Formats: sequence, structure tokens, C-alpha cells
Amino acid sequence: MTQTSNSNVATMPAELPPSRFQSLLRAIFFQLRKNPLITIGLLIVVGWFLVSIFAPLLATTEPLAQNVTNRLLTPGTTVELSDGSTFTYHMGTDELGRDIFTRVVYGGRITIPAGLAVIIIGSILGTVVGAIAGYAGGLWDELLMRISELFLAFPTIILALAVTAALGPDLNNAILALVVVWWPTYARLVRSLVLEIKSQEFVEAARSIGAPGRYIVFRTILPNAIAPAIVLATLDIGNAILTFAGLSFLGLGAEPSSPEWGRMVAIGIDFFDQWWMWLYPGLAIASLVMAFNFIGDGLRDVSDPRTRNG
Repeated sequence: MTQTSNSNVATMPAELPPSRFQSLLRAIFFQLRKNPLITIGLLIVVGWFLVSIFAPLLATTEPLAQNVTNRLLTPGTTVELSDGSTFTYHMGTDELGRDIFTRVVYGGRITIPAGLAVIIIGSILGTVVGAIAGYAGGLWDELLMRISELFLAFPTIILALAVTAALGPDLNNAILALVVVWWPTYARLVRSLVLEIKSQEFVEAARSIGAPGRYIVFRTILPNAIAPAIVLATLDIGNAILTFAGLSFLGLGAEPSSPEWGRMVAIGIDFFDQWWMWLYPGLAIASLVMAFNFIGDGLRDVSDPRTRNG
């Protein structure tokens, strides 16, 4: 009778529990089948991404092309061109005769990347800062959290306006200003999660075998703390797009001539009777913000068992 050797068992590392991120992914696929709002949100977001990518194919003219003889035309107006052919302005024209449909289509190429850039950069920066503060503790924790509280003390839009005004009205400066506003929220969230997780047994096991602190933070703790940050980021994309459009509305975002949705709404307000000038870019902003909120709410339900079961 042979005896089973236990040497292999003794040398095997303790199996870590599945990360919250992996559990979230499995729950997302399940939730997509039972929550139609997530599906609707995804379809709208994917639709706008495709429109932005293929804007040159969908647009009927150039977004900056002006024709003052056709200014302030109502949606659906058909004009005769010099070569005898006809052209229809499906969404009308603005005060300079620019095609609203073309500008809305091209506007996604500015507003969507700006909102995504704000959340991606802000969430990564905040996650790193929060992880360092939560794991290191002591002086590092105090210093980093006091800095984050300094930024959180100001209302979001007021701080963004101040930073953008100080740097100058520019697309990149507006994105930088919103990153400055957004990172502290992620820093505080991730710090609280790291403080909760770092005392658990699998983290202590990693320490006991001599794993370096960087490995413990980024390979052991963060994979189990990242799910709530992902949910928050999904909800925040819509808010970032709305805030960026607000900065452009106030003249502190994209340059005035660019087909940016917030800027188009600002121009349309000056011609309020020409409702198509502000309605269509406003609907574009609203649809995208609503879509990301649908996705974020669905992910929040997935990550919170109490909400999901309720």
C-alpha cells in the first residue's frame, strides 16, 4: 500500500479568495440579462462611440464650414446648391450657417474623450494615492488625506472654474482642472477599502512569506478593492461629461468655434427662439449622461448585495 506524499501539499501557497473584481465581472454578465437599463445604457454609449469614430462618414459637411446665406435655417430645410442639386439641413443651421447635424456628430469627438480622460486619469491618480495612504499609514496617511480634504473643501464646479481660469481657457486645461477636482474622491474611497482589507488573513499570509510592500498593495490588496472604484468611475463619467460641457458653456473649455456640445448650447442660448441650436447638442449631452448613469446604477446594484436582493 503506497502512502501519499504530503510534500507537495506543504509547499503549495495558500489559495487566495477570488477578488472582488472577478466577482464583479461575473455578476455583470448575470445582471446584463436581468437589468434592461444596463443594456440600454450600453447601447447608447456604444452608439455614440461609433458615431464619433465614423463622424467623417456620417457628417454631411465640414463642422467649421460657414455659409451665412443659409444661417438660422429650421430643421429639415432643403436648399438648392449652385450645381443644381439639393441639400437638406436635417437639424438646421446656426448663426453662421454651419450645419448643426455635422457639428453634433463631430462634437462627440471632443466631449466623450474629455470626460473619459478626466475619469481615467483622476481615478488612477486617486487610487494610487489612496492605496499608499491606506497601506503606509502614519505620516503619509495624514499628509495625503489632508491634501485631498483641501481639494474636497471647495464645490466641484467652483474649483474647476478657478483652476481653468488660472491656467487659461483651453481644452487641455479644462481636462486638467477636472482631474484636480476628481482625484480626491477616489483617494478617500480606496484608502478606506485598503484599511479594511490589509488586516485580512491573505494579506498577512503575503507578508509572512516576505512579499514586498509594492507587491502586496498592487497585486494582493488593490484587486480586492477596485470594484467599488470601478462603479464610482462609471457613474462619474456622466458627471465629468456634464461638468466639462458646463465649463465650455461658460467659455472655459473648448475654443469658441469648435463643435463642442456645451459650447453649442451656450451659443444657442443667445438665439433662444432658434430652439434647434441648443436642443440637439443638449439632447446629446443628456443621452450620454443618462446612459452612463444607467450603467453605473446597474453596476452599483451588482456590487451591493443588499440593493441587488432588494
